[in-house]
Amino acid sequence: MATTSAVCRLAVLTPAPSPLASGRRRPAAPFSAASRPRSLSAASRGRVLCLAASAPASSTDAGQDRLQKVPITNIRNFCIIAHIDHGKSTLADKLLEMTGTVQKRDMKQQFLDNMDLERERGITIKLQAARMRYVMNNEPYCLNLIDTPGHVDFSYEVSRSLAACEGALLVVDASQGVEAQTLANVYLALESNLEIIPVLNKIDLPGAEPDRIAQEIEEIIGLDCSNAIRCSAKEGIGIIEILDAIVTKVPPPKDTLKNPLRALIFDSYYDAYRGVIVYFRVIDGSIRKGDKICFMANKKEYVADEIGVLSPNQMEADELHAGEVGYLSASIRSVADARVGDTITHFAKRAESALPGYSEATPMVFCGLFPLEADQFEELREALGRLQLNDAALKFEPESSSAMGFGFRCGFLGLLHMEIVQERLEREYNLNLIITAPSVVYRVNCSNNETVECSNPSLLPEPGKRRSIEEPYVKIELLTPKDYIGPIMELGQERRGEFKEMNYITENRAKLTYMLPLAEMVGDFFDQLKSRSKGYASMEYSVVGYRVSDLVKLDIQINGEPVEALSTIVHKEKAYTVGRALTQKLKELIPRQMFKIPIQACIGAKVIASEALSAIRKDVLSKCYGGDISRKKKLLKKQAEGKKRMKAIGRVEVPQEAFMAVLKLEKEVL
Repeated sequence: MATTSAVCRLAVLTPAPSPLASGRRRPAAPFSAASRPRSLSAASRGRVLCLAASAPASSTDAGQDRLQKVPITNIRNFCIIAHIDHGKSTLADKLLEMTGTVQKRDMKQQFLDNMDLERERGITIKLQAARMRYVMNNEPYCLNLIDTPGHVDFSYEVSRSLAACEGALLVVDASQGVEAQTLANVYLALESNLEIIPVLNKIDLPGAEPDRIAQEIEEIIGLDCSNAIRCSAKEGIGIIEILDAIVTKVPPPKDTLKNPLRALIFDSYYDAYRGVIVYFRVIDGSIRKGDKICFMANKKEYVADEIGVLSPNQMEADELHAGEVGYLSASIRSVADARVGDTITHFAKRAESALPGYSEATPMVFCGLFPLEADQFEELREALGRLQLNDAALKFEPESSSAMGFGFRCGFLGLLHMEIVQERLEREYNLNLIITAPSVVYRVNCSNNETVECSNPSLLPEPGKRRSIEEPYVKIELLTPKDYIGPIMELGQERRGEFKEMNYITENRAKLTYMLPLAEMVGDFFDQLKSRSKGYASMEYSVVGYRVSDLVKLDIQINGEPVEALSTIVHKEKAYTVGRALTQKLKELIPRQMFKIPIQACIGAKVIASEALSAIRKDVLSKCYGGDISRKKKLLKKQAEGKKRMKAIGRVEVPQEAFMAVLKLEKEVL
């Protein structure tokens, strides 16, 4: 906020020569109507002035000395957690500005969101770390902030952030209240035993109801909100109180400086010039520039050529000790050598045991990624490997298709995660990709008592070899205003949902709980939820296990030959609808041939939907100007025999555009 920055500047100016003595008039203070000092609370204004009077330098000046060491008791590691669009990134921006970490002239919205994709969509995709220096009661403190995503598909990023912190700011929109992802993130923080500081953001909005939202948090989550901080990150109100609360409430890291080095890798990325750059939190001991280090998971050894802190840009340092967060460059060329969750230790004085690390991410949604040009296959393999370094939840394995050639079967945490990976591959690595319709992992119980996991319809065992097919189910919690309960319950029933319970968490908000097949949710479920609730509903889900369902493999046959790339696994009740839509779309897209082409949707040997593409026919009767009818019949019979012969030996090439259009259609109808 311009107010606080201006007050800070006025408070810490050194005595200057009198403007009258120099013959120049002092310009008026540059306060606009929207940024007057009165927007600060009395406590905040006094706090800023006190900083200038008691500290040798202001917070802004202190921000320039971020590399200075402080005692381990003065280190605070915290993250910001919230539902999507509740103001996490705006609050992070204001914290960076108020502590002088980023100068006002360099400031921009979503400062920590350094991907163009994040700015375009207005969401945080990657966790980002920043080191700040803050002076309170004439005592310097080192604050390590980790900004986290808010969408349910990136909850794995949130869990990794929490493992590197001792405290968390729980940001709740004072106009929207507690949402589904708010609850999910709070439970993750409680599992990690973090100190949670509730913050009510956007109190400057006309529809803000901080008192009601504070009561809502107490009733739903159980957090004491009697001292909840009320702030407006956009206007800069309450930022000083937040910084003070971080210092006073978040516990410092444990003093384990004398133990052997153990550092937890929480993120990494690939730099074309320096190799793999590792982000880590030092848990035990210390690390210096030039130390010979070892990654405990794969026993690889390297020399730490460069270490430093993230503030938020990389700043080199000579040493990092227990409790600090930083980065490491060691000319690591192989992306497999430095994995997220691994432990760094000294080569000479190794730690006895590695840190627990992170639980492995379980992909929920699968799809095929194929390069548009066949010669881009190796580039796609390399790009996925480097992207997996930066996105630990991404899984992939090679796959081949008769229609689209060589590619990869990729696993994602959700549909948004899949879209983001596709866009990053196309933008950052200049690849043109084809993506098959998303699917989930099915379990097939075979007649020989074996259980096979299948994420690709082409790998499904024959009907005679399988007893049953199980599909994953999720427990989905939908938070909605009471006015939209009816449309949302209708959506749940349409998607084969099993209603469990409905609770009114407040007078005007209800929580609906459904058991839903994951396959029904990976399509446009979220879009439909937002559409039917006019954007007010939110959702959170977790996988609860597998259930036996009446599932079938739907094959598409063109001229009697199955096209594996268009096969899909659907529920028997939806098979006809999906089959009809696919055959009609293919009829529009496949070019006509000299012979008739049947397009069929089949379950096993049974045809459930069919379309026929008529042949291009030559007018063989044009040369007949008269004569007996038998002459015309003879010519038509000869033509029919020729077309029958062509159909027997002819092949139908499905154009690439048709595949892409049908795959897009599959995403809509499944």
